[in-house]
Amino acid sequence: MQLLLHLPEELAKRFKQAIPSRQRSAFVASLLERALPEEDDPLYLTALEVERDAALNAEMREWREGLIAPAHRGCASVSGRQFRCCVRSTLRGG
Repeated sequence: MQLLLHLPEELAKRFKQAIPSRQRSAFVASLLERALPEEDDPLYLTALEVERDAALNAEMREWREGLIAPAHRGCASVSGRQFRCCVRSTLRGG
């Protein structure tokens, strides 16, 4: 089977320089084989079930909001530059 992949230009250049043309398909296949989970892997199947569990996801969201938000009181925003400043000042003890 053939697939068309789009890669960032610099990554594609490095790939072409490092892997000879007749070995590229085998190289990508080897990477995918190692990186992708087996379809019957019990840990992978459990992770999929957890992702689909709406009640559990809602509870995890509450925990995240409850644990993260109090640490950032006084910040104008919990994202972007203000968050980084808040984290730095917290780490410095200020």
